[in-house]
Amino acid sequence: MESEIDTLYGSILPVRGSDPASSRTAKLFADGRNKIAKKLVEAAEVSIECISHDRDGVIRESVDMIYNWVVLLAEMGINPSEIWHEMRRREEAHGIAGKLPKNYRDMAR
Repeated sequence: MESEIDTLYGSILPVRGSDPASSRTAKLFADGRNKIAKKLVEAAEVSIECISHDRDGVIRESVDMIYNWVVLLAEMGINPSEIWHEMRRREEAHGIAGKLPKNYRDMAR
């Protein structure tokens, strides 16, 4: 998945600052950070499709969610490699399926 996310990120970056009429991505960037962040409601839509037992719906909404997440990363100036780095760091500390404890930020200080 890492390479697909990186490829998507690479295709999104050049669109930033383009004419909003030229593409959905350019329009999303033009609409600003708040609009981009609100698009992550797709995560809730994935959950709704799951609860509805709609496997294909989960797939479709997951793609929308990933797209909007990658646009958000680009908006924030976060390269996907930073995400992969954090995932590897957590894997080393807690195992691949390990999730950090809720108070991890406090523990890291």
